[in-house]
Amino acid sequence: MPDTAHAMNAAGPTLPQLLVERIAAAGSISLMDYMGRANAHYYATRDPLGAEGDFITAPEISQMFGEMIGLWCADQWMRAGEPVVHYVELGPGRGTLAADAVRAGRKFGFTPPVHFVETSPALRAVQTEAVPDAVHHDGIETLPHDGSMLIIANEFFDALPIRQVEMTAAGWRDRRVSHGGDDMAAGFSIIHGDTDMSHAVPPPMRDAPLGSIYENAPAGAAILFELAERLARQGGAMLVIDYGHTRPGYGDTLQAVKAHGFASVFDHPGEHDLTAHVNFAELAAVARAQGLQVAGPVTQGAFLTALGIEARAAVLSKASGEVADMVAEGLARLTHPDRMGDLFNAVAFYSEGWPKPEGLAPERLA
Repeated sequence: MPDTAHAMNAAGPTLPQLLVERIAAAGSISLMDYMGRANAHYYATRDPLGAEGDFITAPEISQMFGEMIGLWCADQWMRAGEPVVHYVELGPGRGTLAADAVRAGRKFGFTPPVHFVETSPALRAVQTEAVPDAVHHDGIETLPHDGSMLIIANEFFDALPIRQVEMTAAGWRDRRVSHGGDDMAAGFSIIHGDTDMSHAVPPPMRDAPLGSIYENAPAGAAILFELAERLARQGGAMLVIDYGHTRPGYGDTLQAVKAHGFASVFDHPGEHDLTAHVNFAELAAVARAQGLQVAGPVTQGAFLTALGIEARAAVLSKASGEVADMVAEGLARLTHPDRMGDLFNAVAFYSEGWPKPEGLAPERLA
């Protein structure tokens, strides 16, 4: 029988061990640090999508989702005067969305270079099979400067690390992660920092009941800030589709997903997907600060319906009678209010001189 302990040590410390060492050195780590390290390990070491994975995203449910995004992009490009443009996708999963979008857009002459912002070696390999000509980027810094961009972020922002602060008897304090010690079984837990964190809470929300939790996503805001500056300078639009809230509020939305079900956030870090609700109002504020216009958000169901997904479903059902039930199920999952239709929202940010995006009502964020 192999010496398991020796094999583990030979392979190096596990992520939980590294986190414990970091906590031991600093006393605790921020929840943002914990989430960021856990998700970085998780996505770098597997393809988490599909029935055999941990979750499924809209592009994997039906080709119609990617096709509607492709038509949305083609429409933006044509009404903008058909400028030089790049298709950019943040966290493109298996590349399914882009493959379907490019195929749909090609019918209208929309054939832009495709750029993927992806750091996971496992997912990059799958994406290359789906879109062989795609250019991969480790970050947004190397995205092209020679032309406009149409940027798609589907279920991207929800996986970025969040900061949580809580109203305690001492005031607003950072929620941090501690550990029981050398015994790995002792587990990770939440403690409160000592520093006043009221600056992280919008002024109108600082007078809150004891135990209130406020979340924001500095990493997401920083990425959008840079992309919005690029769009303001180069021209283009960005479409964000994710689950979240359209008004600031209190609450702990951090959750872990494993094998299509919920798991504990602090069990086996790096082995399940950590996500949190996206604050669409925060994203819109960042985009507006860089001079972009905002359209939406609207529910995913309303967005896809406005783009014509029901007509597309009817065509697919007629052309392939044997898969009519599958098409109907895909349509229902994507658009029905009790399923993804109302759970997810779509919002667009677009530069001056570009047309207001289709499928999105005028801005309805404060």
